[in-house]
Amino acid sequence: MKIEREQVILSLLDTISGVADKEYQQRVWVRGEGPECDDFGETVCNFFGDGDPILEHYKEYGLTEEQYHVLKTFRDEFEIFANDYTEAFEFVDSPEWAVIVEKAKGVLKAFNYKKS
Repeated sequence: MKIEREQVILSLLDTISGVADKEYQQRVWVRGEGPECDDFGETVCNFFGDGDPILEHYKEYGLTEEQYHVLKTFRDEFEIFANDYTEAFEFVDSPEWAVIVEKAKGVLKAFNYKKS
C-alpha cells in the first residue's frame, strides 16, 4: 500500500513538472513535438485525478503540513486555469500562467522532486 501511494505521489509530481517547464509546454503542448505525447487537457486530468485524492487524505500519503499547503495553493490556482482555458497556446505566454509555473516549481521544491 505504501509503495502504491509513493507511486501516485511520483505520478503527480511528474505531472506538475510539466507545468513547471515552459520549454516542455511550448515543445509538447503547443507545437506537438515529441517524443512525449501530452497536452494541457491530459495534464489537467492527470493532476486532478491524482492530486485531489492525495489532498483529501494527505496524512495517509505522508505529506507534511508545508507540502499540503503548497500543493493545495497550487491546486486552487491551477483549477482556475483548467476552468478558463483548454488550449495551451491561449495562455502559455501570459503573466498569469507565469505565476502558475512558479507555483508548480514551489511544489516540486517542497517535495524535493527532481525529474529522472
